[in-house]
Amino acid sequence: MQKKIRTAVIGAGKMGGIHAKVYDQLPQSELVAIVDTDIEKAKSIAEQYNCSAYSDCMDVVGKVDAVTISAPTIAHMELAKVFIENNIAVLIEKPLASTVEQGEEIVELAKQNNIVVAVGHSERCNPVVQAIKRLNIEPKFIESSRISPYPFRSTDVGVVLDMMIHDIDIILSLAASKIKRVDAAGVNVIGEREDICNARIVFENGCIANITASRLAIKTERKVRLFSRKAYLSMDYFKKSGIIIKADPNINIVKLINEKKAAGDFDFSSMNWAELLQIEPLEIDDKEPVRLEQEAFLRAVVDNQYAPEVSVEEGLAALQCAEKILASVEENKWDEKIVV
Repeated sequence: MQKKIRTAVIGAGKMGGIHAKVYDQLPQSELVAIVDTDIEKAKSIAEQYNCSAYSDCMDVVGKVDAVTISAPTIAHMELAKVFIENNIAVLIEKPLASTVEQGEEIVELAKQNNIVVAVGHSERCNPVVQAIKRLNIEPKFIESSRISPYPFRSTDVGVVLDMMIHDIDIILSLAASKIKRVDAAGVNVIGEREDICNARIVFENGCIANITASRLAIKTERKVRLFSRKAYLSMDYFKKSGIIIKADPNINIVKLINEKKAAGDFDFSSMNWAELLQIEPLEIDDKEPVRLEQEAFLRAVVDNQYAPEVSVEEGLAALQCAEKILASVEENKWDEKIVV
């Protein structure tokens, strides 16, 4: 029987609670501790899973093999360094760090110490994204929208590092190309950082992505549309559903329309475009994203032939792109703060 991996969660907030629950459920994991500077918060979660609670991360060094860091972003660098230098594998909740420089330092530390470091872009493990991955489509245009009511958490970062970072990571993995240009606009309404942002990313391979994120909406919506030469996809991350319209099965429809246009005697008002198309539902396996993420992480910890779902290098790439977006937001900054 394979020895269980001793795990701990650093940070007892909402995401910390989710990670603790999943670690407790995984058969390959032994949840050892919850750590938070607020010991009462740590105890609250630890009591649910019959594990220890600590207020100092150094208290778990020597007692664990892998940790998830779900503390505020500003603390990621300092915490990651402690564990990496003590040969403990780390899964860092998105974003990787507060700055690209800090992210680069984490990447370098991981290389120097030969330690598995993953980044918690759990949306990459969303069943819809996994379904897209299986299709192996080369997109030419991607449009994504991620909006929600104000969360009253993650206020140490703006909407780009809080919400848009998910879509940045997914789009970078789909586009599979270097960034050529970024144009963005954003405004802050509640705090000092942007609450709404739209960005347009142009890649060197010709792919273009348009991303919108807002944490001031009155509803929650997470949607993406993807266009390629072979297919069109429309997906809903929140509802875990999607459709795909493939080009090949619909060639005859295009031919039919062109023939009737050429004839010049057909009333197109009688045709329903949606009814003409061959539309397929996207085949989706409804698995919990955080569970998939942690399974991949722990598999990589045990066997270096495997990689985590999102590597530290990919987490850095998303952070670098986010920084380009924030630089463009600053360049296109509105003169006055929006007041509502």
